[in-house]
Amino acid sequence: MTNSKSTRPNRQKPSSNTKGSSAKGPSTKGNAFKAKGVNRPYKGKPSGKNTQQDTKPAVETIELSDKKERIAKVIARAGLCSRRDAERWIAEGRVKLDGKVLETPAIVVGPDNAIEVNGEPLPLPERPRLWKYHKPKGQITAARDPEGRATVFDHLPKDLPRLQPVGRLDYNSEGLLLFTNDGGLKRKMELPATGWTRRYRVRVHGQVDERHIKTLAEGITIDGVHYAPIEASISHQAKTNAWMLMSLKEGKNREIRRVCEHLGLIVNRLIRVSYGPFQLGEIEPGDIVELPAKLIQDQFGLEGRTGRKPTDKPSTKSTGKKTVPSRGKSTSGPRGKRS
Repeated sequence: MTNSKSTRPNRQKPSSNTKGSSAKGPSTKGNAFKAKGVNRPYKGKPSGKNTQQDTKPAVETIELSDKKERIAKVIARAGLCSRRDAERWIAEGRVKLDGKVLETPAIVVGPDNAIEVNGEPLPLPERPRLWKYHKPKGQITAARDPEGRATVFDHLPKDLPRLQPVGRLDYNSEGLLLFTNDGGLKRKMELPATGWTRRYRVRVHGQVDERHIKTLAEGITIDGVHYAPIEASISHQAKTNAWMLMSLKEGKNREIRRVCEHLGLIVNRLIRVSYGPFQLGEIEPGDIVELPAKLIQDQFGLEGRTGRKPTDKPSTKSTGKKTVPSRGKSTSGPRGKRS
């Protein structure tokens, strides 16, 4: 479910001339969430077969043309900082437009404008890229936390570009968290109009019966907040705990926890296993895997964007554990709501 606060992670530093508890759940193998046409990690040699069966974009084509845009957005897209930081840099006189110091961020620029930041030409933006990360319990989806808790960015490899999370998972939730280097792609993936299904494996304390399943399927209103229908099924029922499979599209703040509590069920483990067409698969907690460029192009119909190629191969990064590469052809490859 989603926290209303937005995060603006800034993993790249400006130029040097600036100032500056629970039991292990059942295996995900063979569960109902393994659908066709999604990217899955694998063990062993790649088969060479592209697992993306459907070439139709999952969302409407994202136009990434050379039209004029706000200068702060252009600076952020180049990977130097967030848009908010870009506006601050402009106010500090650190940005030049066509040789003159810029005094206001309220200006649009195009490909013919020359932008300098801290005396250096603005680098070309990278092509849109996407990573999937297995978020462990005990990390907050934010660049920093006032309470000093660990964040997802504390555990990412330092050589990655500036990344932004697509959606969120709360501190006690686990599973699939997507990252991208492109703000436009992030916003498109998070739009409710996209209609992507988020799927979860949920362990609750209590006895689950068909009455609960029916109530979830009809939708619930709690304290004036309406929660859309949730598709749910019981995968395992023990004496005091049950594992459920739950699918939703809205993803309001802490939605699963709140609707379950309303039904007298206390969530004690929550794992996101898929976000739209992208699956968690078998990557280990704490590992991050870049998805192939062709998969991104097929899903989003990316058009009109040119940019520098950062590497010749998709990166598979680990935070200390062995990573599992993504299945499919080897190509140069890439806030949703919190649950």
